[in-house]
Amino acid sequence: MDDLFHADTDAELRACWPAMATLRPALADVDAFLAACARMRAGGYRILAARAGTEVVALAGYRIQENLVFGRFLYVDDLVTLPAARGHRHGARLVEALRAIARAALCSRVVLDTGLANVRAQRFYFRAGLLPLALRFAADAAAPRTELP
Repeated sequence: MDDLFHADTDAELRACWPAMATLRPALADVDAFLAACARMRAGGYRILAARAGTEVVALAGYRIQENLVFGRFLYVDDLVTLPAARGHRHGARLVEALRAIARAALCSRVVLDTGLANVRAQRFYFRAGLLPLALRFAADAAAPRTELP
C-alpha cells in the first residue's frame, strides 16, 4: 500500500517532479516546478503525494479557498498518477485523504476542474464520488473580446 505524505521540502518536491511532469508538460523543468510551488505556497498550495517504495507514484496539489459560491472549500489544482502505477488505488486514496483534510479544515466540499475531453479522468472522478456541478468559462486575458453575431 502507498505511503501518503505532504511534500514540503525541495527534496520531497523534486521527488514529485516525474509525476507532475506527466500532468503539466508545459512546465519547463524541475526548477520551474520548484519556483511555481514556492510562489503558490503563499496562497496555501500544498502537495500530498503517494509513495510506493521510494518512488512518488501519484500526487494531489491543493489549497483551501473561500468564495461566495461554496464558502470554505478545498480546491484540487493537480491530481495525477504515473501511468505505470494506475489501477492500484493511489488516486482513490489521495481523494479520500483530501476529503479528510477538507473536513478537518471545516470545508463544505472538495472542488476540481478537468478538461471536457478528459473522459478517463471524468470516469475516475465519478467513481470517487466527485460530481459535475458547473461548466467553467475562460478567456485569454490578452485576447480581444469577440462579439457574437
